[in-house]
Amino acid sequence: MTLMRGKVCLVTGANAGIGKETAAGLAVLGARVILACRDMKKAAAAKMEIRAAAPQSQVEAMRLDLADLRQVRAFARQCAEGQERLDVLINNAGVWKRRRETTKDGLEAVFAINHLGPAFLTLELLPLLKAGAPSRIVFVSSDSHYGGRMNWEDTQFEKEGYGSAAYRQSKLANVLFVKALARRLDGGRVTVNALHPGVVATDIGRDYPRWLLALAKPFRMTAREGARCSIDLAADPRWDHVTGGYFRKSKLVPASDAARNHASQERLWEATLAMLERAGVSAKPPA
Repeated sequence: MTLMRGKVCLVTGANAGIGKETAAGLAVLGARVILACRDMKKAAAAKMEIRAAAPQSQVEAMRLDLADLRQVRAFARQCAEGQERLDVLINNAGVWKRRRETTKDGLEAVFAINHLGPAFLTLELLPLLKAGAPSRIVFVSSDSHYGGRMNWEDTQFEKEGYGSAAYRQSKLANVLFVKALARRLDGGRVTVNALHPGVVATDIGRDYPRWLLALAKPFRMTAREGARCSIDLAADPRWDHVTGGYFRKSKLVPASDAARNHASQERLWEATLAMLERAGVSAKPPA
């Protein structure tokens, strides 16, 4: 198939799991794929594996650390120097942690890596995405967002509990951001959507107890199965004009009530820009 021939696609966290399978699927469809990964050794191995399976594929690897906002900006500038346009951005990378950690920027790690870093990357890459229009932005969120709430007074979990609450908040932030960004891109030819990939057997849950992972294994999908919705949202013509949506199993479904709250979307948007500014990397909103 050559559905994506001539398209440039960037997938974060593409060295393993859903990200690698998403990149491989897009490469098979003819796209030129950029693997954006923190671990370049693993990225090189993933690149070789994809090329071995699809010898005609065009795959390259670039270093991206979503926990370091200045490096995110440097990555985006490197992309701008090497690319004339970007057709698809898939914000796939994510983490789940049992204990609170902070990033180089002093931010709570789950919120920083799952929401703030991808949001900043997206804003930095918008000029390339607009140059590639019609283009698509995809955020890999989770049905965990249905149980999430924005802890507005303590988004960094400095005062309260942690674990699953932090993860659910970050995934709710993904959907809130998608809907706020979709409004700001309204009338343009850049769409942005979020999705739930399914309960997938990847290493995102490596901080879970091993006994719990073993119990859950029979009920989890493979990474290849989990990548299907991401590939579909990147490539299927059915979604050419759909934006601000939430998908499960390649079907448009309602997001949570909290995610559909307009005031919360705007509050998250402003909070995101404010946090980036405090971190010293103020972002330029869409024109």
